[in-house]
Amino acid sequence: MCWVFVCTFLQAEEFKLKIKKQLWRAYTYSFLAYCGITQLWVIYLSQLGLSLVQVGLCESIFHVASFLCEVPSGVLADRFTYKRMLTLSRITALISAAMMLWQGGFWWFAISFVVSAWAYNLQSGTLEALVYESLKAEGQEADYPHATSVMNAMIEVSATGGLLLAGLLVHGHLAWSYILAVALAALAMFVVSQLKEPATHQPQTNHTTIKTIITTAWQVLQQDRGLFALMGFDAIFSALTTGFFYYFQQVMQVRHFPSWLITTALAGASITAIIAIRLAPRLLKHAKQRVLIGLAVMLCATFLLAALNTNTVLVGLYLLNYALSALLPPIFNVYYNDRIPSSQRATLLSVGSLLYSLAMIGLFPLLGWRIDHVGFAQTFSEAGITLSSLLIIGLALASLRRKD
Repeated sequence: MCWVFVCTFLQAEEFKLKIKKQLWRAYTYSFLAYCGITQLWVIYLSQLGLSLVQVGLCESIFHVASFLCEVPSGVLADRFTYKRMLTLSRITALISAAMMLWQGGFWWFAISFVVSAWAYNLQSGTLEALVYESLKAEGQEADYPHATSVMNAMIEVSATGGLLLAGLLVHGHLAWSYILAVALAALAMFVVSQLKEPATHQPQTNHTTIKTIITTAWQVLQQDRGLFALMGFDAIFSALTTGFFYYFQQVMQVRHFPSWLITTALAGASITAIIAIRLAPRLLKHAKQRVLIGLAVMLCATFLLAALNTNTVLVGLYLLNYALSALLPPIFNVYYNDRIPSSQRATLLSVGSLLYSLAMIGLFPLLGWRIDHVGFAQTFSEAGITLSSLLIIGLALASLRRKD
């Protein structure tokens, strides 16, 4: 009897050790795969001679490719193992980073962004599924929330650390960020080879097709205009804050910000984002309309103040813009969960992703074109005037409807 107890205990300890190794390998992969070392790509492409219109088109091409590849990548996820999907993701990430090192002109870089979109799609959700199935196989699926929180922490640390390191490489050494990205992709492939494929692999029974997403978007527009307006607000707000974040890199380059100032601004942005995320639960206690109007006013003010056009003001607005962009996801996740039935969540969230992609495809090159002609400060102050006008008109119309 004692021998049976000892064997059972040793077997349990062996299972615990295996799952710990599996989880730490997954955490290591998260750190390597999500490093933000290449986030200063706007500066890099500008240094290589691309106009901001071309830079914006590269980002648009990324979103088009990502959207079109979303369904095929889901089909591949059902046919291939999790490990193979992660390996393919890192191979495409390595190829994309290597292509960025070759100065082949706009179309060459555009193809690199397409390959990068493949890497993003192949990886999306795969690691999380592998970790969940690994825990489930050992009867420890209750530990999944903790595991995902650790993975997200690893991703945040890696993304921020990589971005700060890239800030030190800005002046003539940004190519090293892509050399490091190639090395990180290779290391991530090695880590994947050490992962254990779960015994169970649950394929998706239904894939959300592009036709389904577009049809659902039309139905939502007709049946629930409030939800569609919420998604549209989220998409445009996110696209504008993303545009401000990336195109501010051009300001740092043109005005010859020293490396220490760039790194300080990037570090400050990360700190303000953390503060903003911690404020989100407090904002959710207020009425939704008040929160949305408040966010819109803050964004308008951020863009309008860009007209002052001093380095100090623009850096401050950069921090505020980054905080607003970080504040949006936790707030809108709650809003969506309140309005979307569980059975429709996946499809309707895909509609939200579609609207964001469309906003990025349209706004990103448009902002780049305008900045090329009149500069960063005037472009975003004009955007602030436009948004303020739309906000005032919208509030006036809403007030008239309430009176009726």
